[in-house]
Amino acid sequence: MTLLKVVLRHYRLSFIAVMVLSLLSAVLGIGVIAFINRRLIDAQGQTIATLWPFLGLIALLLVISLAAQLSLTLLGHRFVYNLRGRLVKRLLDTDIERIEALGSAPLLAALSSDIRNITVAFVRLPELIQGVVLSLAATVYLVMLSVPLFLVTAAWLIVTLAVGSRMVRSVYHHLGHIRDAEDQLYGDFQAIIDGRRELALNRDRAQQLYEEDFTRHARDYRHHIIRSDTSHLSAGNWTNIMMLGAIGVVFLLANAFGWASTAVAATFALTLLFIRAPLIQAVGALPTLLSGEVAFRRLQALELAPWHPDFQPAEQLPDDWQQLTLEGVRYTYAPRGEDEPFTVGPLALTLKRGEQVFVIGGNGSGKSTFGRLLSGLYAPHEGMLKLDGQSITDVLRPAWRERFAAVLTDFHLFDRLLGPDGEEADPVLVDAWLDRLGMREKVSLTAGRLNDTRLSQGQRKRLALLLAVAEQRDILLLDEWAADQDPVFRRAFYLELLPELRRLGITVIAITHDERYFAQADRLLLMQNGQLRELEGDDYHRASHDALQVASEPAQSPHEPGSPDQ
Repeated sequence: MTLLKVVLRHYRLSFIAVMVLSLLSAVLGIGVIAFINRRLIDAQGQTIATLWPFLGLIALLLVISLAAQLSLTLLGHRFVYNLRGRLVKRLLDTDIERIEALGSAPLLAALSSDIRNITVAFVRLPELIQGVVLSLAATVYLVMLSVPLFLVTAAWLIVTLAVGSRMVRSVYHHLGHIRDAEDQLYGDFQAIIDGRRELALNRDRAQQLYEEDFTRHARDYRHHIIRSDTSHLSAGNWTNIMMLGAIGVVFLLANAFGWASTAVAATFALTLLFIRAPLIQAVGALPTLLSGEVAFRRLQALELAPWHPDFQPAEQLPDDWQQLTLEGVRYTYAPRGEDEPFTVGPLALTLKRGEQVFVIGGNGSGKSTFGRLLSGLYAPHEGMLKLDGQSITDVLRPAWRERFAAVLTDFHLFDRLLGPDGEEADPVLVDAWLDRLGMREKVSLTAGRLNDTRLSQGQRKRLALLLAVAEQRDILLLDEWAADQDPVFRRAFYLELLPELRRLGITVIAITHDERYFAQADRLLLMQNGQLRELEGDDYHRASHDALQVASEPAQSPHEPGSPDQ
């Protein structure tokens, strides 16, 4: 199994020690049977003193067996703990493009179902190892007792295990389908939770989602798990009954055909009874181990970034940079169906430190992709970003991302404020911006954490901007930040907050549709069909014509273009 190979690669000495304990436990178990055969089955002439060595062997067997099982269980939980930590760290290090290609449902399933299945697999692993080791030790002892009886018993058990293994293969087959169904169900759950408002408004859509998607996926899951459980239970019952049958065959051959004495037959039966429970447990543990194997292969199939223990970028970029250049940057999305692939670029642009740049354009024109390329979230397929002439290579890209703070359209609002280099945020800066954002009465802070983030989307965006400003990064990327603000605060953003960001020396890249405020930008960039050009001269004045009247208009405009009430 791949899972065991990984354990051996990372925990070889610990696993060998556990195996030695398991082998010692098996030898002691057979030793107890041998003691019973030699000293207790024929107890004539024995004294009560014989009992003490027997009790000593039983106590030692108990200690060693428990030590072997606990050691393997602890090793398993240690492995799963490290596996979970490595998975999360690799997820954090993986490129955004790969994460978006995978989708959230498989990742949620990996972090929950797959890790859980691997954990359960390791909990059941001691049962499998103990069953195998005991069976091998018992085999040696049975050969020593009677070769003819052993050969018949071995043939019987081989048939038993062959049929049982066929049933177990059926379990493995259905476990793969169960895991596929889980991915589909996680997608349904996410749609139900994320789309709860739309589903409440449109019951036809809710009914369709429930009856055509969720019910079908749940039915597939039910079908395969029933088949899996049926094969599993059949394998366990088959092994149990056939072990009892082996005992009957042994006594038949011994008593009816004289192949061995009654004492040897009784020892045979006692040995088979001794390994019967561990062998059944081993067969019962196989489905969970196979499920863990399926889960582990799923984790490998995610193709996440390699694991590295550190978080901070190894390379550094100069703090006193002055300009950022995009030279022939191009990014092409993979085609969907028969659609032509969408390409952004080639982009040629030079941005100077401290500038406030507005990026405009229609929906689907490539504005957000431009922002992701500029900030290093996407790696260009062609061309290069340069900082003061220094190329931003793959090695330097993590360090380049450290220059950016952002509030994206699909942002996640964290509850903890961080300052530069992950230190505590400047309380004076945070306090001032709480007032500027009008959030003083809406939220409170405790030990650098927001106590409540259950607010409207516009207020959540204000808090996201607070978190971004607190980081004190060189460049601030805002993707449609003002779209969810009321007209009054939208005006305050362009006429008050942007000048304050300029005073702080922050370079602002704002993707926006607010043509009324284009005059507040140092530069205006237009994105059309993946192509970027700067609006200058007459083009600039035509695009920002309405903005020339901003200063003379009332502070409140209930019909402001693009406002939430239109």
